[in-house]
Amino acid sequence: MIQLPTQAFEERLKQEIEENPALDTGKEESDDFEESLENDFEDDGTEKIDTEDINIDDYLSDDEIPNYKTQANNYSSDDEEKHVPYAAGKTFHQSLREQLNTFRLNDEENAIAEFLVGSIDDSGYIRRDLADLVDDLAFTQNIFTTEEKVEKVLLNVVHTLDPIGVGARNLKECLIIQLKSKKETTTRVLAIQILELAFDHFVKKHFKKLLEKFNIDEETLKDSITEISKLNPKPGSSYAGNNKVAEQIVPDFSIKILDGELDLTLNSRNAPELHVSREYHNMLKGYQESTEKSKSQKDAVLFIKQKLDAAKWFIDAIKQRQQTLLISMNAIMQYQYDYFLTGDERKLRPMILKDIADIINMDVSTISRVANSKYVSTPYGTKLIKEFFSESMKNDQGEDVSTREIKKILETVIHKEDKRKPYTDDKLSALLKEKGYPIARRTVAKYREQLDIPVARLRKEM
Repeated sequence: MIQLPTQAFEERLKQEIEENPALDTGKEESDDFEESLENDFEDDGTEKIDTEDINIDDYLSDDEIPNYKTQANNYSSDDEEKHVPYAAGKTFHQSLREQLNTFRLNDEENAIAEFLVGSIDDSGYIRRDLADLVDDLAFTQNIFTTEEKVEKVLLNVVHTLDPIGVGARNLKECLIIQLKSKKETTTRVLAIQILELAFDHFVKKHFKKLLEKFNIDEETLKDSITEISKLNPKPGSSYAGNNKVAEQIVPDFSIKILDGELDLTLNSRNAPELHVSREYHNMLKGYQESTEKSKSQKDAVLFIKQKLDAAKWFIDAIKQRQQTLLISMNAIMQYQYDYFLTGDERKLRPMILKDIADIINMDVSTISRVANSKYVSTPYGTKLIKEFFSESMKNDQGEDVSTREIKKILETVIHKEDKRKPYTDDKLSALLKEKGYPIARRTVAKYREQLDIPVARLRKEM
């Protein structure tokens, strides 16, 4: 269960409790019951079950897991994380279909409109040819129509739905739809002309060619490009009730700074309190005290034994999970102590899975399962643990530095560049070398792409 993040673990816990009646949650009503589990039925001559070698004492007293419960020892109930649930709402496509009711359409047009809305992806686009749509209407909806009719419904109905730009077949059409929906101005008219007549020049930021083609000055061009930059290239993704449910990240750990020191805790939701139900305890106790054992009673005890074995295994697994998570995360926190204390990514040390595995004497695969699916809340935001792992490179002084550190410096250099003359990869390589990081141009290109930063030509601004 180590690889399960908090929410998945909660689901697994819920499932086990539902399937195993021997497991119960929460605190017992009386401390006397807990004491009875630890003290009752010691080896005092009481008759043992002589079938299947079942020893009831094994289930009524267990020094390693008293009361069959498990609870993390580094949090209190006051530390429980509180999360605001998401409010239910209409999905993106539901909203679009409801808007169709505001149009006066005949049966065929309405069917086509609903089909087109259903063909819109989560970004807000219809990425299929009209001919394919016509074929699908015939095969799946038994509607035989023409490309002309489908395009008419697309342009006159779907393209007027909110959010504006939805149903476009490409980025160019999406942007033009949004501009045409706004109040006409000289700047917007020029912006539409740029998209309609010189879209390739615009995308590639060939500003000189645009100046020549439209015979305008730089200020006029800049105004129109600014107008275009305000548009939404993905109108569907901006809809708050989109089909894709926003993922709620629940941190598995929390790191805080207390009195200048780092403090690590495991999310309380990873630390359930489990114990054997009072009912099962009483059933076993009653059976042991009984002088006559019927076959049906023995069968019942066999069933109870199976459930108790499963409960013991599950509780042991949870304890092992908690210990492994805390030990692993504590080793990571200590390894990257300077980063967690300051939040400065340049202080992240080169760290691979084997480094942590060697420190805590665990298998690399175990560390991988912890790192790949767990999040930690820090004073600098919630982070995916695997992001703290990075390979190393040597600087000009022969010291190992994290690739994360180099990427951060690269990102800073690009951020500060003159956007009128952005740095090429060759120039970036030279600048990093001046800072003590001798990195080849191809490596700079790789890191830039990993940071999702475009090439110099596409970073250029007026």
